[in-house]
Amino acid sequence: MIGAPIDLGPDPRGRARLEAVSVLPYCLPLRHPWQSARGLTSERRGWLVRAESDGVRGYGDCAPLTQAGTESASDAERTLKQWQERLPGLGLDAALSLLAAQVQKSPAACYAVECALLDLQSRLAGVSLRRWIAGPDTDPLPDCIEVNAMLGPSPQVSGQAIGRAIDAGFRVLKVKVGCSDPEAEIAHLAGLARALPSGVRLRLDANGAWDWGTAERVIAALNALPMESPVECPVESLEEPLSPPDPAGLARLQALASFPLALDESLPHWIQGPESGAFPVRRAVIKPAVFGGVAATLRLAERLRVLGIEVVLTGLIDSAAGLWATAQVAAAVASPIPHGLATSDWLAQDLGVPPIPRAGRIELPGSPGAGFNPDRLGENGD
Repeated sequence: MIGAPIDLGPDPRGRARLEAVSVLPYCLPLRHPWQSARGLTSERRGWLVRAESDGVRGYGDCAPLTQAGTESASDAERTLKQWQERLPGLGLDAALSLLAAQVQKSPAACYAVECALLDLQSRLAGVSLRRWIAGPDTDPLPDCIEVNAMLGPSPQVSGQAIGRAIDAGFRVLKVKVGCSDPEAEIAHLAGLARALPSGVRLRLDANGAWDWGTAERVIAALNALPMESPVECPVESLEEPLSPPDPAGLARLQALASFPLALDESLPHWIQGPESGAFPVRRAVIKPAVFGGVAATLRLAERLRVLGIEVVLTGLIDSAAGLWATAQVAAAVASPIPHGLATSDWLAQDLGVPPIPRAGRIELPGSPGAGFNPDRLGENGD
């Protein structure tokens, strides 16, 4: 069951107790509105969660986004305040076990608190967060993860934007589709595909914009997109092509597509529904804040791996606190497919220095914790 506790290691100091949980609100404007078939987002509001023990602090980020599948902001705030009152005084393991039983009710809030507790534990233990959650006996973990560039909605993506992303070292370029007339989008994507060198491909996300007939026509057109290298399709994948996302329709579309289709927003319905025995497409996109946290994400990723399903982790246009934690989780999952975590440049302001991709990769520190250090909300002076 999603949210059931798993063993993430012992309390690193035995008798360590959680001394305080702080919930600090923030509002971070975006440089440009984030557009998808589900609407526009112009700012990210949320809460930085801070957990303290023995003079050490761990951090988590709660920034719910209902259109992505989380709870509402009011529900998240209420849950955070409940944990703020309930958890202090408990041992860190006990706090994590208590939290794990409640994640389905408020997943983004519980993910933030869980990240803060695990970040605190890993700092106390003197190991990186990815090592702490993966366990000491896990195979060598990657010190970096590959990520895709996020270019925005198709009508706004220019050849110049494609060129800048390629020059920055990205091999997978994500474009939102389903934002305008399908035929116009296909024509625009064909122009973008001609500008792609071999080895660079487009990751498309429709956010459930199309009915079956439209999705079928679009996929047929995408199969035929031109590219400099005739043996390689320029489409790396297509997320959420169908509304409603019924499994039979998705399976038929996947049979038509020469590239992976992916479940994202509809993934929780597959996980919880009676049809969960047969995954209809080749890829799953996991947002830890939608599934309630680190433990739930690790379990789900392993379940999908056993089924032979590709896994990508992505965030919710997170602050630096959220991006660092999710990047560490992605490293623990160790999927070789580029993840959707290169979103820091969409924020005009941030809570600290975010993970900045270089040559299409995010380098992860070997130091204790997730890698986040705050420089806003009065954190450096209190």
